[in-house]
Amino acid sequence: MTHLAMAFATAHPGVASALLGPRTMQHLDDLLVGADVVLTDEILDRIDAIVPPGTDIGTLDQEYAPPALQDPHLRRRMITHSG
Repeated sequence: MTHLAMAFATAHPGVASALLGPRTMQHLDDLLVGADVVLTDEILDRIDAIVPPGTDIGTLDQEYAPPALQDPHLRRRMITHSG
């Protein structure tokens, strides 16, 4: 789950970095193993189907709709293949 969470956060082009919060060396080691996990568009679309982009359980700033909610292409960081 930690690998999924980190890969999901870093897939968004608006995210420059994701902060880790391990409490133990074992937690850190596990997070570092998952640093190279990249989620495909298919997986990201399945996540969006479960929790649609823009879903908000709060009431603050309900009127603002960020561009990434209007244009699905803005929710994906382009995957480049090196080699």
